[in-house]
Amino acid sequence: MSKDNAYVPPRVWTWEKSSGGQFSSINRPIAGPTHEKALLVGKHPFQLYSLATPNGVKVTVMLEELLALGYKDAEYDAWLIRIGDGEQFGSGFVEINPNSKIPALMDRSGPEPLRVFESGSILMHLAEKFGEFLPSEPVARTETMNWVFWQMGSAPFLGGGFGHFYAYAPEKLEYPIDRYAMEAKRQLDVLDRHLAEHRYLAGDTYTIADIITWPWYGQLVLGRLYDAAEFLQVQEYRHVLRWAKEIDVRPAVQRGRMVNRTFGDPEMQLHERHDASDFDLKTQDKLADVE
Repeated sequence: MSKDNAYVPPRVWTWEKSSGGQFSSINRPIAGPTHEKALLVGKHPFQLYSLATPNGVKVTVMLEELLALGYKDAEYDAWLIRIGDGEQFGSGFVEINPNSKIPALMDRSGPEPLRVFESGSILMHLAEKFGEFLPSEPVARTETMNWVFWQMGSAPFLGGGFGHFYAYAPEKLEYPIDRYAMEAKRQLDVLDRHLAEHRYLAGDTYTIADIITWPWYGQLVLGRLYDAAEFLQVQEYRHVLRWAKEIDVRPAVQRGRMVNRTFGDPEMQLHERHDASDFDLKTQDKLADVE
């Protein structure tokens, strides 16, 4: 863009038109519901309302990991929220998460239903509730939380920054793509240097730090985000790749990736999850065969 036709911000910004792009129809400068819609409730202690974006995958992986350890009380119903259709602005969803972002969880295991929103809060809630994936020893716990909060602060630059301008913006602009590609590579380098000396983010133990970070950075280096592996030269981050591949083969991670997934291979799509048998019986390829 030349200086002659460069955008000059007005003195007061007003929302007058769509900015374009894949998600422009659901972007708006105000909060609150756009329509009345109650959420469905299943039979299990946990009711998850989500989509298999990286943030959604964090929670389904966590729940599947807990179930793999034998915690039957971690059973859950996963309801699909199609954010492209604006379902996150329904009144029932907004009651759980006033920020209208997936994932959102209702914990109905106690005397009163408890809403939990923001993926970091959900993982901490589940880790503390079941006493798993969050060390009790102060040094290990602090290191785990260091990386949990690192991810929560860093991933918006990867997703809302790099991902948006590289993959979703209505036009390719050199400045923001360069800016956020640089930051994405810097973040990968942070992880790579750390994982050169540690098996997992908090040391030798798999924790919520790994569960919360892998859906973004692990899937990025495995070539699953934004079709950007070559652009970012992810093979340079060999320690991140080693870590990503080790986590990728965990059965609970493979199941967690499938839940609320609406894209890709039909056999990897389980739009809703209400029972463990759904992974074998109700993926989209199986449902298509029935139809």
